Amino acid sequence: MGEPTKIIYFDHAATSWPKPPVVPEAMVQAMSIAGGNPDRGAHTLALAAGRTIAHARGELAGLLGIPDERDLAFMPGCTAALNLVLKGALKHGDRVVVVSAEHNAVVRPLFALGSRGVKVARVPVDPEGNVDAEEVERAVASASTRMVICQHASNVTGAIQPIADLADIAHEHGAVMVSDGAQAAGHLPVDCAALGVDAYAIAGHKGLLGPQGIGALYLAPGFSPVELLQGGGGVSIKVLQPEERPDRYEAGTPNTPAIAGLGAAAAFVRAQSAALMDRERELTRRLHEGLLDIPALRVLGPALDVPRAPLVSVAHERISADEIAFALDSRFGIAVRAGLHCSPWTHAALGTLESGAVRFGLGWGLDEAAVDYALDAMREICSQQ
Repeated sequence: MGEPTKIIYFDHAATSWPKPPVVPEAMVQAMSIAGGNPDRGAHTLALAAGRTIAHARGELAGLLGIPDERDLAFMPGCTAALNLVLKGALKHGDRVVVVSAEHNAVVRPLFALGSRGVKVARVPVDPEGNVDAEEVERAVASASTRMVICQHASNVTGAIQPIADLADIAHEHGAVMVSDGAQAAGHLPVDCAALGVDAYAIAGHKGLLGPQGIGALYLAPGFSPVELLQGGGGVSIKVLQPEERPDRYEAGTPNTPAIAGLGAAAAFVRAQSAALMDRERELTRRLHEGLLDIPALRVLGPALDVPRAPLVSVAHERISADEIAFALDSRFGIAVRAGLHCSPWTHAALGTLESGAVRFGLGWGLDEAAVDYALDAMREICSQQ
């Protein structure tokens, strides 16, 4: 196939790249003309920074179906957002029902909380990575439950979970519903109010096309975990962290350039969301269909005609995931992600815990030619064994 001349980027499920030009432009502008501390002064640069953050919060709230933008707090990332919810809302003796396909951003905080007396009940997923809402209901109903946790879309299989149904189940039994939206926001229609979630955590750097190191957390009215950080913000003379949202959860100087970039990205996605999502669905199906035809290659996750997030993971009967990923990169200039994808629970459920998998994450900037090139590369690599 010849020597690769450029990177064909299929690692959007980890971090989207390249970013739309408006994203770095907004970040540079924030550092150039809005370089003060937002809401910490009345001078021009501080006021400009405050307006930058307010604009970004409004764009993101509009994209995610959040009626009151004060219910949206900026976080260093999705992991920080999930840690805040779990550690700020759960206490000794609380019981959590969690789906057995979660990312380590949920698994590891829960494990840490388990040593402090939080009880964890796991609900299995089927061989395609889907959870049965009835299984969740049985688990929630079997004992007093404080929280139900489920990712909106899997970072391994692309499986889209029935979050609205799970939220109804949680509320019927007096529990709160928490969802990890890292693989959904920007790739799938997300309406937090319609989903009925009590907390929804997002990463800015994936489907939302923003920079790394920034995310956000939606907290429904009436659900207020204890903040994990206290510091600057609000009325300085008070010794307690302000209770008003979002100030309560945004102690200290915010990452204004990253928030500006995320706001620009949210506006970009919001303006083009239908076209972007349609395009991703078409390319995902094209890739999925082509991979199904390669002998000895197992495609993980939902069947071809079942909706999924724009990623496809595969495992070969004889060739290791690392070997395939290395060959794709070194011989064809194709960037993918191999391994367990920080989600060992999912791989255990799929039977790929020992082998891992190769994940193709699709996103903005890819086209049919890139997909066909990747398929040709996979056929060549797999034919050599």
